[in-house]
Parts: sequence; structure tokens; C-alpha cells
Amino acid sequence: MFNFKMYNWKKLNISLIVMVLIVCITGAFMIRIADTTKGVNLFAKQIFGIVLSLIIATVVILVDYHFICTFAPLLYAGGIILLLLVRVPGLGVTLFEAKRWIQVGPIQIQPSEFVKVIMIVTLATFFSKYSAKINSIKIIGISIVLLTVPLLFILKQPDLSSSLVLVFVFVIMIYTAEISYKIIFPIVIIGVPGLTALVWYILQTGSSLGGLINKYQLERILGLIHPEEYGDKMYQQNESVKMISSGRLYGILTGSISKSELSSPHLAISESDFIFTVIGETLGFIGTCVIMLLLAIIIFKCLMVAKRARDMLGRLICAGVASMLMFQVFVNIGVATRILPNTGLPLPFLSYGLTALISYMVAIGLVINVDLQGRSSKSMTPADYIDF
Repeated sequence: MFNFKMYNWKKLNISLIVMVLIVCITGAFMIRIADTTKGVNLFAKQIFGIVLSLIIATVVILVDYHFICTFAPLLYAGGIILLLLVRVPGLGVTLFEAKRWIQVGPIQIQPSEFVKVIMIVTLATFFSKYSAKINSIKIIGISIVLLTVPLLFILKQPDLSSSLVLVFVFVIMIYTAEISYKIIFPIVIIGVPGLTALVWYILQTGSSLGGLINKYQLERILGLIHPEEYGDKMYQQNESVKMISSGRLYGILTGSISKSELSSPHLAISESDFIFTVIGETLGFIGTCVIMLLLAIIIFKCLMVAKRARDMLGRLICAGVASMLMFQVFVNIGVATRILPNTGLPLPFLSYGLTALISYMVAIGLVINVDLQGRSSKSMTPADYIDF
């Protein structure tokens, strides 16, 4: 469990920790600006979340990631149970036409956020255990089943955006596991045209393909392509773009306009899904560039840790974390700037939400754990630790 002899504390990635903390604290202050709730101090709750997630991340750093991965089957089963609890009357909470949360006393938990990290650990464990057979149809088939089960439950909520995160993470991780190009090429050759045709058919006919996507999701996509017909579906994003542009170069708070005159706090869910709008209006173009640069460096550092990981298990974990953060940053900012259809993905470390924050911190804790056991550590194979 605790293999401190394997740790090279001189390689503790202080810069990664500092950058994550800077982004988290910046996010908390942006949430404070966006907070329009009465009787609920979102800033205080977010600060509490940062402290709690730091404690949990510290525990994750101290526990050998090989030992953590021995519990991959249990974690996977726990994730499925959490997704099932969303459907239980009295526990599941419906917001914005979606049932994605569990109410536990005063706290709302979003299981899909935990499942993202659980799937990274599960897939990393599975792929590293069977790395010698990664090109086997059987192994690929089992990995797809492992992905599909939680994917279907998340789609049922409905939560298409989180489902796409899992698919993207899966693709990057199986590629990192060194799947043969002989398998990749046929899938790409068949899959890309097929997916393109499917999207074209949906957009041309307005068909939801028997519930493959929900009506409101389809309208959001059509609203981006045909704003003249679906203008009401683009209100949130149109306002977001206006507010970001109002920040200009330096941001409103650095000028003569007071905090009370900011528009972004009056935008629905600006403290979570549209936190980038608050950043753009408050800190301006320079501020948003700094935030995006910090997020890009965090992702890049995760990839660098993957490169120097001492085994396939560590490499897969870091690649999974980097791909999860990369996808969510791109989609969230894409939605806020009206490049992509409106969806419900939070901006990592910045958006309000205890569940998401804990998940991201655990993910970073795993990356630091892998980095502390770099190539200079004693060689060890996944089979020494993992029983999947």
C-alpha cells in the first residue's frame, strides 16, 4: 500500500501542484463574482471543496497507484451502482431536463464525474494487464464492453457530453496501449465516413434516431447551424459571447465599471458550465489567455509524466487523465464561445461543483503518484500488483 522506498521525493512535481492551485483559487473567485444565490455562499463551498479535494489527493499521492489499481474491479462496480442510484426515486435529482445527480443530505453528487476517473483506472488496469494481447479481438471486445456499460447508463440520464468524454478517453488510452495500426486503419476508414453520414442524416432530417439523442440536444446542434430558425436555443451562448467580448483586453474589473454592473452573474449557470464567460468578462482577453495557458501546461505536464512513467500502467493513467482534461477544456470553452453546441461539461478546476473538483484532484494525485515512481525506481510489472 505505502511503498515510499519507490518514491523519489526529489521529483515531486511542485510546479504542477502550484498551477492547479492557482487555477482552482481563480475559479473560486470567479464563482464568487457569478454567485447570485440567496442564502448559499458558493464561494465558501468551493473553498471547502478545494481543501477537501487537496486532502483526498494527498492520500491518493501517498498510496501506491499499483495498489489502487488492484481495486479496479470494485471501483468499476461501485461506479455502476452510483449510476443506478440516479434512477432511484427519492435519491435521483432532475435538473435542466436531466437526471444526473444523487441527493445525499444537503449535498448533490454527480456520479458521472467519479465514473470518468474510475474508468481511467479500470481501463489502465485492464490494458496493462493484457498489454501483450492488446490486438486480440477478445481483449478489444471486453474493453468495449467495459466502456459500454457505464456509457449506456450515462446516456440514459441523458448526458451526451460525459459519454463523449469517456469515448475520447477510451480511444486515447487504447492507442497508448499500443494497439496495432492494422486494427486502427480499418476502423478509421469505415468509422469516419459512417459517422459523417450519420451526423449528416440527423441534421438533414431532424431525426433523433429512435432516442439516440434527445430532442433538446438535437435542437442545440441545429441552433448552431441554423441560428435563424432556432435562435431561441442559442440565447445562452449568444449572451455568453457578448459578455466575453465586453471584457475586451484587460477585463471589466480593471476598468471603471463596478462588480455590480457585470452581466455574467445574470447568465444562467454561469458559476459552472459558463464560468469561462465570467473569466472573459472579468479578466478580459489577457486573463482568458493566461487561464487557457495554465490549463494547457497542466495537460502537457500530464503527458510528460506519461512519457517518463516506469510502466505501462502509469503511462495509461496519465494519458487517460490528460485526455479527459483536454476534451473538457476544449468543449467547455468551445460552448462558451459558440464554436460548439451547448452542452453541460464543466471547466476543470474552475467550474463550481464538489464532485467534479474532487474527481479532477484525484486524477492529478494519480499523475503525481506516477511521477514520483519514475523510471529511476525499481522495475516492476503490473502482474506483481494487479489481479483483474
